[in-house]
Amino acid sequence: MMNLYEVARFLEAHDNYEILTHAYPDGDTLGSGFALCMALQQKGKNARVITTNVPSKFLYLLNGVKHQVFEPDTIISADVAADGLLGSNTDAYLGKIDLCIDHHGSNTLTAKEKFVDRYASATCEIVYKLLNRMNVRITKEIADCLYTGISTDTGCFRYSNTNADTLRIAASLMELGCDTAAINKAMFETKSKEKIELERAVYDTIMYCADGKCAIIYTTLDMMKKLNIGDDEMEGLASIPRQIEGVLIGITMREKEGGFFKISVRTNGNINASDFCAKFGGGGHPAAAGCSIEGKLDDVRNKLIKAAEETL
Repeated sequence: MMNLYEVARFLEAHDNYEILTHAYPDGDTLGSGFALCMALQQKGKNARVITTNVPSKFLYLLNGVKHQVFEPDTIISADVAADGLLGSNTDAYLGKIDLCIDHHGSNTLTAKEKFVDRYASATCEIVYKLLNRMNVRITKEIADCLYTGISTDTGCFRYSNTNADTLRIAASLMELGCDTAAINKAMFETKSKEKIELERAVYDTIMYCADGKCAIIYTTLDMMKKLNIGDDEMEGLASIPRQIEGVLIGITMREKEGGFFKISVRTNGNINASDFCAKFGGGGHPAAAGCSIEGKLDDVRNKLIKAAEETL
């Protein structure tokens, strides 16, 4: 495991970077990826971000990114905790990652070198510290990227992973020109009409188990097709079951093509979400984790109910 100084020296010593983000990209993987890309370009390096897609509400993160054509020499991953999270990029990049930068304590990604800080609220928090060690000038565009990752991974600083360092870094990014009000509005206060319809449908799926201490919601491919909604509208659903009074384990099931469900687990109290998801080959953070389970809706839900009852 590298330390942050060694990561900075590594990035300064190499060139022609491809920066990988995880499947179903969120604010932290995109924010850290594009912030790193702009920082490396500022240092005279060639760099580009490899992502499956950029949801429309995150398109502003590309402001300031130069389009560069080059043959890649160095592969980095940002906020990718496991091989399976490479998604459609797995075949092209598995086993070829030179450096992994992440904040998931359960990280199992195959990489030649790693820097993992499980105490960081977001990978963007790590990248902020890294860029300072590299003497990168944090522009407004880079600040917007970093703030996006930190704010989304902390639920706008409401989650238990928010610490004093997190708030100090956010304040610094604000001083550097980050448009916090616009980002907060886009991330936490603005929903499409389709998203509202999706949330209404999801509330009808709530099921309780373990004496009401576990709540499960789901989306199916048929629901998504009927509502004409894509993956970019799914963010934030995982917080719904955990918000219910008395719920210690909130589970969100999302049916995906290929006969499996993507599971997001959010917990309250001293229930460890990462340990829960590890039962199904997943992982993450103590209060937020994920995994994938093959099978039909009822079968997968029954497996989750059994695991929740055992845990509680």
